[in-house]
Amino acid sequence: MKKQTRDTALAYGLRDRGLIAPGYKADFNLIDFAALRARLPELVYDLPAGGRRLVQRADGYRATFVSGVEVMRDGAPTGALPGGLVRGPQPAGADAPAP
Repeated sequence: MKKQTRDTALAYGLRDRGLIAPGYKADFNLIDFAALRARLPELVYDLPAGGRRLVQRADGYRATFVSGVEVMRDGAPTGALPGGLVRGPQPAGADAPAP
């Protein structure tokens, strides 16, 4: 798991991610692997001026957390939007600014 989490975060200079510990971002998914499956792609028209994009949803993702806040539950948004734009390397754990 470390190669998919901490090592990848460090490779991109995101020293405040990749661990579940005090002072870290706590971005993670809870996945039900027995129910995990990709749905068929679908075309949605939700961009400005009726623009289209291809979306492929998945089942089996029970919850998604961003900065320790649940943003998705069973494929539906909770309404919470704690994330933000990341520009460049980030400070490590306890050095990271408080949310």
